[in-house]
Amino acid sequence: MAESRGLTRRERQIMDIVYRRGRASAAEVMEDLPDPPSYSATRALLRILEEKGHLRHEQQGPRYVFLPVVAPDKARRSALKQVVQTFFGGSTSDAVAALLDMPSAQLSKADRARLSAFIDRARKEGR
Repeated sequence: MAESRGLTRRERQIMDIVYRRGRASAAEVMEDLPDPPSYSATRALLRILEEKGHLRHEQQGPRYVFLPVVAPDKARRSALKQVVQTFFGGSTSDAVAALLDMPSAQLSKADRARLSAFIDRARKEGR
């Protein structure tokens, strides 16, 4: 499991790229990075992410291909848990209320039904 040490903005950008692609070489990361650093700097950042426990690598011919250590769903849940803890004092309801109160929170009928089903299930499970 990935360590909880924080990521820099650039490290988060790299993780986003690797998650989106599923796996990526340093050259592929550079293709997707805005204002990319040099190849050696990109490799150094990938190595740092590996040392922090966020990435692992496999050798494919002469190059390393980097993969996330934690599945995207698990990483999202962990990040969300940290946001809820940090900004909402651990209150899920406050976090959900803040999300729904955002001007960009346009929920379709299907979205509202899905959220209602989640709330009903949590109620039945006593959460």
